[in-house]
Amino acid sequence: MITLGTLIAIAGFAAIGIGGLWFLITAFLESILWGLICLFTGVGNLIFLIIHWRSAKRPFLLQLFGVALVVIGGLIAGRQGLTFIPGFSP
Repeated sequence: MITLGTLIAIAGFAAIGIGGLWFLITAFLESILWGLICLFTGVGNLIFLIIHWRSAKRPFLLQLFGVALVVIGGLIAGRQGLTFIPGFSP
């Protein structure tokens, strides 16, 4: 089960990364200023998401799906998955 949980978590991290890049591209397509604000500030992402919900909802929801996959993968792998971390002993 550790391998399955790890694979699900890796897929979740990939979804988070792809969604984040997609979100940033969406912000830059709106304007260069929005893109720079979203690139350098965390609050700018939230403001952009609220103001431009129609164009930003799909990348945002992909990121949320990725977070859910990471949590599910962590739950499946369980505490035994922590033994794979070098130097960690629970």
